[in-house]
Amino acid sequence: MTENLVDVSYHATGKSTNTNDLGMRAMQERVYEKRKSQYLLVKAPPASGKSRALMFVALDKLNNQNIDKVIVAVPERSIGSSFASTDLKKYGYYFDWNVKEQNNLTSPGSDQGKVKSVLRFLESEDKVLILTHATLRFAYQQIDNDRQFDNVLLAIDEFHHVSASENSVLGDALRNIMRNSTAHVLAMTGSYFRGDDTPILEAIDEDKFDKVTYSYYEQLDGYQFLKSFSIGYHFYQGKYTEAVSDVLEEDKKMIIHIPSVNSAESTKDKYSEVDGIIDAIGEVDHVDDISGLIYVRNKKSNRILKIADLVTESGRERVTEYLRTQVNTIDDLDIIIALGMAKEGFDWPWAEYALTIGYRGSLTEIVQIIGRVTRDSDNKHHAQFTNLIAQPDAGNDEINYTVNTMLKAITASLLMEQVLSPDFKFKTRTSKTQKSDLTGSLFIKGLKQPETKAVKDILKSDMIELKEKIMSDNAVQQSLKMDMKDDGRVVNQVLVPKVIQATYPMLSSDEVETVRQHVVADMVMRHAEIEKNDEADTSDQFIKLGKKFVKIEELDINLIDKINPFEKAYEVLSREIDSATLRVIQNTIDANKYSFDEDELVYLASKILQFKKENGRLPNKQSNDDMEVRYAFALAKLKELQVKRGRNNG
Repeated sequence: MTENLVDVSYHATGKSTNTNDLGMRAMQERVYEKRKSQYLLVKAPPASGKSRALMFVALDKLNNQNIDKVIVAVPERSIGSSFASTDLKKYGYYFDWNVKEQNNLTSPGSDQGKVKSVLRFLESEDKVLILTHATLRFAYQQIDNDRQFDNVLLAIDEFHHVSASENSVLGDALRNIMRNSTAHVLAMTGSYFRGDDTPILEAIDEDKFDKVTYSYYEQLDGYQFLKSFSIGYHFYQGKYTEAVSDVLEEDKKMIIHIPSVNSAESTKDKYSEVDGIIDAIGEVDHVDDISGLIYVRNKKSNRILKIADLVTESGRERVTEYLRTQVNTIDDLDIIIALGMAKEGFDWPWAEYALTIGYRGSLTEIVQIIGRVTRDSDNKHHAQFTNLIAQPDAGNDEINYTVNTMLKAITASLLMEQVLSPDFKFKTRTSKTQKSDLTGSLFIKGLKQPETKAVKDILKSDMIELKEKIMSDNAVQQSLKMDMKDDGRVVNQVLVPKVIQATYPMLSSDEVETVRQHVVADMVMRHAEIEKNDEADTSDQFIKLGKKFVKIEELDINLIDKINPFEKAYEVLSREIDSATLRVIQNTIDANKYSFDEDELVYLASKILQFKKENGRLPNKQSNDDMEVRYAFALAKLKELQVKRGRNNG
């Protein structure tokens, strides 16, 4: 039985899929409003229509803004079809999107030949070119002068592939084109995260971009059919192939991603893993010679299921071509088994259940996998993402690794809940007459209102990315308490501002505190339970924060600061994992409880001085207050470092 950590409901309003008089859906209309921006970053989920949004903007630039050419770069050849010639006039727009066949470089062919085609295109009168990121990289290395991109719109799909690293050819090309030419840039991504700590853009370049953010919640809430989404966990011990049958749901359209061969969950034999999954589903009837699909008779229903194996290299081209061109109805496919494929840019609208085996280190990868099952389709009202991960074994020498893996998987899922849920608008309560509205504004006593442009921009456009940095921070994850006796002040008042300060070093301490309060309020309130008190005034609404019920009109930032935003995750764990393993996890976390990095020590030094000023003494390690204990251990660490520096200088 899978335990859901995240459950989000939607209203199926149809708003995000309806079109205006120009044939634009909600997200596309929002992007089109910014069509005159030279640099535009679009952050929108899969299936929201980013490719067509690009067409609308590009055609306006070609016809009304003196842009001569459009170059569209996609990460994989298969995604090129999303930007093929499209009749837009019949839906109300002024122009059609036309791409000459010779200018679609996502078709088969050598890199050398495609580079020549890029150089030819730049010298020709042709207007639109489609190519892969790789072809753009190779071609850029053959271009002598960035001014060849003057009056060119460069559109980069799946923009998170770009990196500010000096070793990134694509990132280097983008920086040079922006700084040395009059090119316009349209960047599009469903996930502004990378799997490493390298930023996508340097701050000096990112600040040039106007941003359009269309949230996952706006997209899913505006669907016609999909009404709910859940993220769940199933823990196993031993080999996952022996536990996978517990989480298979063969009556649903499934995408199964097996673990990387380099991961701890892998058996190191991916072919045997595929065979084991198929055996768990049923018995092979035959393999279709044309499509390459495996026809399997399901042992539960006796129904024949069509399974696409994208793991085995032999015959994979046939299967991929079938998925790309022949899956046109709900009955054409039942299950996909994949390793690195069927994630980014892959479109199978009937998919409703994503089973991912093993923890995924890249949040982008999780976003992309979830995006495969959150398309709107009349065959589904609910979509599910289930993560099958190894449960720590108390006798296993790898316990520390396993615990860390679990913590990362759970915090990634909590972040996804932030992504998939509606946004709150927080305002400072200045009067008792102000009424909170759960679909509008929440008034909080003591909350600092954003006053500077820097803070307003962060709260408007960067909240998801900032929360990703907070939740993936090692100190944050190590601070999580299994027994939940402690309040959340260590996380909320110490670790969160440390991450904010490191991410935005230009912010003042007052600006950091403003951002901190809004981030913490957002993380905590998303897990709060809303209830009406039938015994009280019918207008009273109560919110359950931790173990307490609080009137919505009495919310206070000091109360919110005491709530551990990760409490929900460990309620799931405590139900799923036996007490012996819980103790092992607790011990593993406690062993690292007071490990400080340099950024945190810098931040805590000022807090310790403030504590001494307010209390007339230094913090005590024996205190019953967790925050004071942390201050005390930090002070000891600071003194230790001071002694070491004295020895080195002496």
